[in-house]
Amino acid sequence: MTVHILLRKSHGTQLYLEVPSSCLPIVYSPVYNITFMGLEKLHPFDSGKWGKVIHFLKEEKLISDGSIVEAREATEEDLLVVHTKRYLNRLKWSLVVATITEIPPLLCLPNFLVQRRVLRPLRTQTGGTIMAGKLAVDRGWAINVGGGFHHCSSDKGGGFCAYADITLAIKFLFERVEGISRATIIDLDAHQGNGHERDFLDDRRVFIMDVYNRYIYPGDGYAKRAIKRKVELDWGTEDDEYLQKVELHSEGALNEVRPDIIVYNAGTDILDGDPLGGLAISPQGIIKRDEIVFRAARRRGIPILMVTSGGYQKKTARIIADSIINLRRQGLIGGNEDGEVAEECVGGVPLVMSRVSNGTRLAG
Repeated sequence: MTVHILLRKSHGTQLYLEVPSSCLPIVYSPVYNITFMGLEKLHPFDSGKWGKVIHFLKEEKLISDGSIVEAREATEEDLLVVHTKRYLNRLKWSLVVATITEIPPLLCLPNFLVQRRVLRPLRTQTGGTIMAGKLAVDRGWAINVGGGFHHCSSDKGGGFCAYADITLAIKFLFERVEGISRATIIDLDAHQGNGHERDFLDDRRVFIMDVYNRYIYPGDGYAKRAIKRKVELDWGTEDDEYLQKVELHSEGALNEVRPDIIVYNAGTDILDGDPLGGLAISPQGIIKRDEIVFRAARRRGIPILMVTSGGYQKKTARIIADSIINLRRQGLIGGNEDGEVAEECVGGVPLVMSRVSNGTRLAG
């Protein structure tokens, strides 16, 4: 038997780990949550929602301590796969970070505090998305409980997005996994995903479907040129119309181009009453939306990576957890059937070469 290893000039990374089969491909770290002197309360985003999702999943016995994969922080070398050195250097200025995160008082803090309390959590979520990309190929699905920073591109952040985790996850796969050469992004956050759109504007390997409120931030006309399936919604769009469009266009997108990986940006800011999203989707509608996308991927045997993205109400954490529980009940994501928990789920070991479910090979 001939073993094919993808040999490319790639930097060494701790983000592609050998994860025991007893671990669920759900990625999280307590570092995700941003808390510092109440400053996080100055932005409508619930910067502790990721920990709340994990709490609810534990309550429902879907996961336990040690049964999921602990995210690692993306290093500067990891980030440079997409980001320019100039952009990363600009993040060393508190004013720049305050502008990107829309938390003005950050500009008054020394940058070492901003790095530790704000950017480190975002870098860890970014590492989590990259890790989940590899896990999705291994297992057929993966969920990063954070991430989805779809307004950030290689050289510009905004809208609480400082790192381009979606672009990074896809480029890591393209560079490191043989047989992964086409990706589809299904972006169902209420806002246009202008960051990854700018990054993949001229890249034919990436098909982008984006469903968003046409009247809200960012309104990036230049980035819209990258969208292959553009679905612009009106204020107050409700469940029936929304779910019909999601199903029609998800099926259409996956029929038009069969990708090797789907990156699903599952923002919950479509929820009725969200102060920034402007749509009127019920909690049940969000749960059904996620089911539609996972079912379309599962029916075609395409690996899917889900990130949680935006959501600006306290109840969104409960909805995310309920949706993950529903995906399990519907048989669209697997479980840890034998109940074994491996210590290696937390941390893992660097990957040198690993056989994955679809016959591809990874180079670490």
